[in-house]
Amino acid sequence: MANLRAIRLRIKSVESTRQITRSMKMVAAAKLRKTQRAFGELRSFADKSRKMLLTLGPAEKGTKDPLLTRREPSQKVCYVLLVGNRGLCGTYNHNLLRYLEELRAGEERESFLWVLGRWGRDQIRDAERRIEISDAPTAAEARALTEELKKLYLSGGADEIVLVYQGFKSVLQQNPCARTLLPLKLPEGEERRDVIYEPDAGAVLARLTELCLETTVRAVLLEGRTGEHAARMTAMTAASDNTEELIAELTLELNHARQAAITTEISEIVGGAAAL
Repeated sequence: MANLRAIRLRIKSVESTRQITRSMKMVAAAKLRKTQRAFGELRSFADKSRKMLLTLGPAEKGTKDPLLTRREPSQKVCYVLLVGNRGLCGTYNHNLLRYLEELRAGEERESFLWVLGRWGRDQIRDAERRIEISDAPTAAEARALTEELKKLYLSGGADEIVLVYQGFKSVLQQNPCARTLLPLKLPEGEERRDVIYEPDAGAVLARLTELCLETTVRAVLLEGRTGEHAARMTAMTAASDNTEELIAELTLELNHARQAAITTEISEIVGGAAAL
């Protein structure tokens, strides 16, 4: 009886775990749909704004926008790492950490780290700055983060700013990648068509640069969060499937134990009747 009770308790525990993993899977799926839709809508706009900036470029050779000018020599780089807000998403966060370690190991310049996401705030101790980002990043969050990164770059705190995040390929595949945010890189040696600016080239290019930075940052935030929700949904799906298999095994074990107990009782009754 003690063995039967232990098996029943274990089945009840696994069933509770299954309810939790199923709930987490449903929540992750809902968040995934929301961020994936927002990312899909923004990605095209971000790419177009960047292409427009690359097409226009400086209006005159003498124009020197500090956000478009690469510093020589470049001595300090800031890595901005976008991790998840929590765990239980497979290898999502740990793959990012390994990728970042490889980048910094091959970096000859001085480097330091900013971390975005609550999981990184709790797990990564050598970050100079920790910033919380919601599960569905808004335009206001992206704008505030962009302003902080601009101030860091313009003040000389960093000569280059690199975003490190999980690139979203599909629900089952996310690949770590790095993207230079500042300085914005323009193609060199290309023929650019004449453009008429209104009110003037400086104002147009300044606003276009701001737009490009903000859309790039928000697109990266949404892409990273989309990958996180997809990874968590996949992990919770696997966990739910594992609980189903474990419950089936425990149920079979319970039936065998009950059958053995019944057989033992029958044997005892028959033995007692024979003794009488």
